[in-house]
Amino acid sequence: MDYAFSILMFIFAGALLLYAALMAITKDYRILPYQSRVSVKPGNSEKYMVQLAKIVALVALAIALGAAVALWNIPVGAVVMLVGAIASLWFGTKIIWKAE
Repeated sequence: MDYAFSILMFIFAGALLLYAALMAITKDYRILPYQSRVSVKPGNSEKYMVQLAKIVALVALAIALGAAVALWNIPVGAVVMLVGAIASLWFGTKIIWKAE
């Protein structure tokens, strides 16, 4: 049970990476949850989906990095995960502007 947090976070990061790959490959706007589709109306939905897939992949990589650090020390891994997720969302705002 020492590595349960890391294992669960690796599984979560893998699921997010699969979702990002699915978004990038299909470029289907309907793959987003309904409430997201209602609140955001992009001009070019295919380009928007590719950019959003990049952001989701960045967040997944931040979670995977935090899980890898958590194998060594869980509190430090949680901090790395939190800081990485915040940084990737900040960079995500820069990425999503390219979709318009």
